[in-house]
Amino acid sequence: VQLQASGGGSVEAGGSLRLSCAASGRPFSSHVMGWFRQAPGKEREFVAAIRWGTSRTYYADSVKGRFAISKDNAKSAVFLQMNSLNPEDTAVYYCARGTSISTSDFTIWGQGTQVTVSS
Repeated sequence: VQLQASGGGSVEAGGSLRLSCAASGRPFSSHVMGWFRQAPGKEREFVAAIRWGTSRTYYADSVKGRFAISKDNAKSAVFLQMNSLNPEDTAVYYCARGTSISTSDFTIWGQGTQVTVSS
């Protein structure tokens, strides 16, 4: 299985971006698809996740109300709509597939896509 993330770019504060992640194989209903990010000099952190079978979503407190994760079953794709972006959202964003919402259970990772938010 391979994950291909896209949609990053540079925006001004207050702007929006939509990230996409395409999976080469269809996730099972037991899988969880997630987005993580890593800013320069910082550890990778959880951003959002969605259970493939139930569509239940989870968010980091720092993005609640601004970001929305969704999926397209037919395309085996996951999306991250990011609104009201601020410079603290600047990071490389990664999509990943796991078996639970625990970070350690995400074992399939895509390449990152850079998001840069200027003030």
